[in-house]
Amino acid sequence: MFKKLTGKNPRDFEFAANHVMNNADVSIFAELVEKDSFLFDFVKQNVAERLAKATNENNWKTVISFLKYYSPSYEDFICSTLARFADEDLTDEMLDLFENGTDDEKTYIAKFFSYIQDPLSVELLKKYANSDNDYLSTNCASTLGAMKEETSFIEALEKLNSNDEFEKLSAVKFLVNYGRKDIVPKLIDAMKNSPMAENIAGEIPYLENLFNILDDNFENGLLTLNYIINGLGEILGLSQVFDFELYDVFEYLMTRDHDSRVAVVLLNAREKFETLTENDEYLFDEDKNTKNEVQDIKKLLMNTDKKVLLSKVNQELREDSAFVYTALDFASDLGEIRELLKCNNQTIILKTAEVLKSLGNLDDTAKTVALLKVTDDNIKSIIRAL
Repeated sequence: MFKKLTGKNPRDFEFAANHVMNNADVSIFAELVEKDSFLFDFVKQNVAERLAKATNENNWKTVISFLKYYSPSYEDFICSTLARFADEDLTDEMLDLFENGTDDEKTYIAKFFSYIQDPLSVELLKKYANSDNDYLSTNCASTLGAMKEETSFIEALEKLNSNDEFEKLSAVKFLVNYGRKDIVPKLIDAMKNSPMAENIAGEIPYLENLFNILDDNFENGLLTLNYIINGLGEILGLSQVFDFELYDVFEYLMTRDHDSRVAVVLLNAREKFETLTENDEYLFDEDKNTKNEVQDIKKLLMNTDKKVLLSKVNQELREDSAFVYTALDFASDLGEIRELLKCNNQTIILKTAEVLKSLGNLDDTAKTVALLKVTDDNIKSIIRAL
């Protein structure tokens, strides 16, 4: 029956879909969810459409029994079906399950309430919006956004200023899923001031794509991209190169005049994708499409003229440059690098000292200059130990 439902023969899959819905064959649906990662997206889309077509006023309650098995692939089919046949009794049943059900059930139901915007669901949506279950928290936040529920939105905005970096990241995720694109600049400000900048950068393009961010504020877009590059393979999954449209973004940047900011970002990307493709540990568990895309991006970036890019790095060796840390990774002009030891930013001073150490140029004079501006005892200790 499973093979018939997922197959190509109309007679077979229509029979199977009708069987599942008319006989409430939950075992078939459970098997679909169990094998979710092994089925192509188009197959899952076909199955969802076949089940939807087989659903009618006599068998729609079968869908309620599917709630125990969560898959984003069947979420729209299940929730739209429940919304289509919803009445007061069903809504009450969904509210009860939302409070007392499993995470899988709650995840579907959070989406259901984006269709049936019952005010009684708001407190539960807010409660589960910070769940450790990403699917559940995402659906709760997006439904609150669809309902234009202001209290949770304002609370999340305030948490962007939290000293707790995990709370700040949680707020970023909520706001991205809430769906208000006008707060992208606030998310970028939070990214700039966070030691978890790579994590935050990896969320922002799910609210607004990188092309639009670059178009609105080129430097903010470049900085977001630069943090994404830093996070790839370590914090961010490699399959996200598709989500972020990185091939197209890099191709776009390569057609522009390479000012020093673009040069530094392209150098960072070039080095990152060389690393990703030269170490089997990064690509070993990735699917064929991701491996091919990462290789294609590397080939694209290899078309840049590294000497020309390197010639522009010194222009970003400034305390007020958003790209100074990345520029230091590629700088070789010892005089320009040493000048940064005199700046007022202690983390830049530490980074500069580490770079000079790696270049074999951190002498006692350089250490003395660095320590004159440093007041943080931890940074002082690190510099002395270099």
